[in-house]
Amino acid sequence: MNTYLGLLAILQTLQSLVSGKLVLDLSDQAWRLENLPLNISVPGHIPSQVHLDLHKAGVIGNPYYGLNDFSLRWIGQSDWSYITNLKNLLRPNETFNAETFILFNGLDTFANISFCGHHVASTNNQFRQWRFNITEIWSKCPQVESPMLEVHFRSATEMATELAEAPGAETWPFGIEGWFEYPHRAFVRKEQSDFGWDWGPAFAPAGIWQKAWIVQVSEGELMIPNSMLDIYRDGQLNNLPPNQNTHWVLNTSIDSLTGIPAEAELTYRITDSTGKVHDSGSLSNITNGQDVISGAVILDQSKYKLWWPAGMGDQNLYNITIDIVHNKRKLASVQKRSGFRTIVLNLEPISEKQRSQGIAPGNNWHFEINGREFYAKGSNFIPPDAFWPRVTASRICSLFEAIVAGNQNMLRVWASGAYSPDFMYDLADEMGILLWSEFEFGDALYPVTADFLENCRQEAVYQVRRVNHHPSLALWAGGNELESLELKGVKSRAPDQYDKYLAEYETLFLRTLLPAVYGNSRSITYIPSSTENGYLSINFSNPIPIIQRYENLTKGSIYGDTDHYNYDSLDAFNLDTYPVGRFANEFGYHSMPSLSTWKEAISDEDLHFNSSTIMLRNHHYPAGGLNISNYHNSSLGMAEMTLAVERYYPVPQKTNTVANFSAWCHSTQIFQADYYRSQIQFYRVGSGLPERQLGSLYWQLEDIWQAPTWAGIEYSGRWKVLHYVAKEIYSSVIVAPLFNSTTGILHVYAVSDLWSKVSGTLTLSWVAWKGEILNYTLPTEGNGMSPSGGSTTLPFSIGPLNSTLVTSINMSSVSQAENYDPRLGLLVANLSATGQPINSNATKTFTHTNAYTPTPLSHATLEDPQLSVQYDEKNNVFTVSAKRGVSQWTWLSVADSDSDVIVIFDENAFILLRGEVKQVGYHVISGQSQGWQHRVTVESIYNNTLRS
Repeated sequence: MNTYLGLLAILQTLQSLVSGKLVLDLSDQAWRLENLPLNISVPGHIPSQVHLDLHKAGVIGNPYYGLNDFSLRWIGQSDWSYITNLKNLLRPNETFNAETFILFNGLDTFANISFCGHHVASTNNQFRQWRFNITEIWSKCPQVESPMLEVHFRSATEMATELAEAPGAETWPFGIEGWFEYPHRAFVRKEQSDFGWDWGPAFAPAGIWQKAWIVQVSEGELMIPNSMLDIYRDGQLNNLPPNQNTHWVLNTSIDSLTGIPAEAELTYRITDSTGKVHDSGSLSNITNGQDVISGAVILDQSKYKLWWPAGMGDQNLYNITIDIVHNKRKLASVQKRSGFRTIVLNLEPISEKQRSQGIAPGNNWHFEINGREFYAKGSNFIPPDAFWPRVTASRICSLFEAIVAGNQNMLRVWASGAYSPDFMYDLADEMGILLWSEFEFGDALYPVTADFLENCRQEAVYQVRRVNHHPSLALWAGGNELESLELKGVKSRAPDQYDKYLAEYETLFLRTLLPAVYGNSRSITYIPSSTENGYLSINFSNPIPIIQRYENLTKGSIYGDTDHYNYDSLDAFNLDTYPVGRFANEFGYHSMPSLSTWKEAISDEDLHFNSSTIMLRNHHYPAGGLNISNYHNSSLGMAEMTLAVERYYPVPQKTNTVANFSAWCHSTQIFQADYYRSQIQFYRVGSGLPERQLGSLYWQLEDIWQAPTWAGIEYSGRWKVLHYVAKEIYSSVIVAPLFNSTTGILHVYAVSDLWSKVSGTLTLSWVAWKGEILNYTLPTEGNGMSPSGGSTTLPFSIGPLNSTLVTSINMSSVSQAENYDPRLGLLVANLSATGQPINSNATKTFTHTNAYTPTPLSHATLEDPQLSVQYDEKNNVFTVSAKRGVSQWTWLSVADSDSDVIVIFDENAFILLRGEVKQVGYHVISGQSQGWQHRVTVESIYNNTLRS
């Protein structure tokens, strides 16, 4: 895999082969980090942030350890300077007449830059690329040998307060800005979660967090800081499904630090991974604004293979080289790797044809890849670390491997973090992961002053141009929950001010960000808010084509996507509480990380459920901030997890305090996974119901640190129960039992996200916890078959990308059966079906097992399944068996003594019936310990009741 191609492309453009240029990588300079009032001066680095450099210098401990989230806040509340004396910077002379620029790919956030003692510029946006011409300052600088460059950072939290308290500053109704630790983040173009969130800390870091260079360019030469490449179907318009039979358009636009000659031309060359040339020639329709040059060409569609997401086809990628040529001389070259695909979020009204198929009226809200509807299966991505400079390509690669292994094809890159680095898009291109991307605005309304809007516009233009060529880019959304929370909040709290704030919202998210997307791309859809009801109309004759629907809804029609959070666990499995919509983009519940992960961040004496440290690391508490003297507020999240476990599962009763704590942590993960499975299968069944539900992205994929969160993957890469269960319920063909608590009917569906028909059988059995099949009659409906005893086998077929009701069971009738006791067993459903995987002519057998327990496991008469696990060294698998009983939530784990070994099992958290033997493979993602395989243990939910 060419993982680093995106980063290399930047370096290649900066380190051009033509003469007359000098590129000084500021990462190679010797920096120092200073805060003179605090008497601190230590080595600094680029890219880095203050906390990381202080930790490296031994001034502070690990920021993630213990309560450093609180005790280190003095760092984010202080000002800091990064200083270097530059080496190897050339002085212009008669033979080297050059312009000199400083180029920063990221400054976090309020920076005053000085060179040679002269002020260069001030910055106020973490997400922009900053370019400054220092030619005149350098020509007059007396420090010829080693001129000083200083970047002084103001505290972002202090600046946010100053901006909020400035005369005439914007205000909003109380409660509209969601905040946890620091207020007023809406005034600051910085990672919004740096100010605290309910799953992460509030370090509010500062620093030169991305690469930076000094660039010297002689007269007649070019230097390329950014460029855009757009591939789309001829005639395609944003937000609308294109004609899949037209040729491709290759459009490109290249920035330059220095003036581009008026007669310059653009040429192109396209090769595949083998180096074969597919196309070359000149671009036409050249426009040259001196600092930006653009052009386009039509490409024959028959020459190119399509790019597909994981599970739908191959990830075909091509290298595209664009040269700027003047008088037959190449002035600059840009190379990008891209793919040929169309991806559209279809928001069009439901057609008459769709109505005739049983789809409810309203509007569509689903994605289409290369003209094909598909079911989006995935999760939400948050910042994987509070300090982005330590997020590596290998870390993202490990997460992305978990996504693909987990049967996911889409990742929503949540607003209010940071824009994804180039290597993240590169990996997504290679691995077939669609990235729903968002501008960094969320859970707040924002100022609309001219300066703020222009700052946001330039941020958006830079980011769109930077990443547009990636086929993994699936969507641009303006921000997170802006319509579903913020505008609705204004309407309920301050209805008389709604029109004012609606107009301000549209000023930023429709009149500023939308043109930034449409002006730089024809290949991508834009929506102003992550959760919304789509548009009333779209007309490209208008300056702003989209008119949003908001709450202009027609009764009986279905619109938009949904999110869902309900922390009353009493309702967790009540299907009536789940939203009915076209797409579910957020839903979830928090859980504890495992004992091994806790040990990375807290001391042994804190390893009990309600220790002060653990409670304070749980940031799920009422909005408005938390401090150590008021830590009881954090008990909200702890209580929710505790009640959920007590309601549904056996309460851990181990006599060893640490073992009991570990069991509690695991039980919270089981509830979380159980709840997500219930929702995901509900949404997937909706693919065949009037809502035509075609996507579910749960909250959230991964952790930012070691704490109670909504994540399915812990900070160090361990899979929680959730990720294993999500992998299972995101299988292509599943059986989904849905119990309607109002009617008392258990509906059993078969669901498929394949693009062709699937046929098979479904076997239903009542199984006692002791292991035998119970002789209960199944009063099933819908298949014309009479069940026999406690088991029945039913045929079914599923249409493409659909669900079908296989049978319905009246649980009231079951309860009247002789000797029926819901505590004694569960209904096990085994599916076996044949069909063709997407984009394949081969036939495959699909299997899936699911279960319905008529009573919570906390009240069930569980039996000891007498589990055993053996390591089969010859076949490199673990053999797991249950001697008696039913093992629910069977869990393989590495021994405590081998906790440094992080292992991903091919299956986990599964059902094992009496006498059943399962072989489970694995792979190690980090750590090593001789012979750890022989110390792996296996438990079930039953083990939580054991004292040890």
